[in-house]
Amino acid sequence: MTTRIDARFAELAKQGRSAFVTFVMAGDPDPATSLDILKALPKAGADIIEIGMPFTDPMADGPSIQAAGLRALKGGMTLKKTLEMVRSFRKDDNATPLVLMGYYNPIYIYGVDKFLADAKAAGVDGLIIVDLPPEEDTELCLPAMKAGLNFIRLATPTTDDKRLPAVLANTSGFVYYVSITGITGAAAADATAVGEAVARIKRHTKLPVCVGFGIRTPEAARAIAESSSGAVVGTALVDALRGSLDAEGRATARTVPAVADLAAALAQGVRGAKQAAE
Repeated sequence: MTTRIDARFAELAKQGRSAFVTFVMAGDPDPATSLDILKALPKAGADIIEIGMPFTDPMADGPSIQAAGLRALKGGMTLKKTLEMVRSFRKDDNATPLVLMGYYNPIYIYGVDKFLADAKAAGVDGLIIVDLPPEEDTELCLPAMKAGLNFIRLATPTTDDKRLPAVLANTSGFVYYVSITGITGAAAADATAVGEAVARIKRHTKLPVCVGFGIRTPEAARAIAESSSGAVVGTALVDALRGSLDAEGRATARTVPAVADLAAALAQGVRGAKQAAE
């Protein structure tokens, strides 16, 4: 089984470059604007898009992404509407890989089997569920793989060589390396340390290793892309969105371009990386 994620990384390997992975929160600041942003990202250069599933208690997220989730929930976003958004996106784009990222609780309430069937039918390619450790693989990871979805795991600076095999055991699509300990949006990633960590993970797996947390500028994206299979940017894009809203927190004419323009600049950074490394 080859997913869109596998196909995209194979294509990027041929081109000799790293992936630019973007994160946006579904339904932020409202469902219609959120879909417009989603549609604008591939044109801006996003190779893979992670879509946040809004949740009331997002413990791994920093203030920016927490606020985005709350804006989305306030705007009436639900897991069902998130899947509808994926379905709408797929009408015009059947190639860009989409990964749903979030927490287990909303999926558990939705019903695991129903969620996996609906997600697959909508056009979702992978899942990142931050609060399910490998010990809970039977809950969602194994059923997801059976349903034809990649289950993408997070590795962190504290994931040692003893722990890595457990983390990687049922992982597919790519490994998401969290470059800093702590919540999203906190500090800046250190490219040298990231390079060493990625090399260590690659000794345990053939999967691509993408790096997220702490990447805010095209320069930082380029540095990270040079030592990994991809750079993931979330908080900076969410902050650009927030900065475009009016005083009531509603979308303005600037909202979609604010996110798309920053994404385009970051994509240029990532695309410049491999040439610089060669």
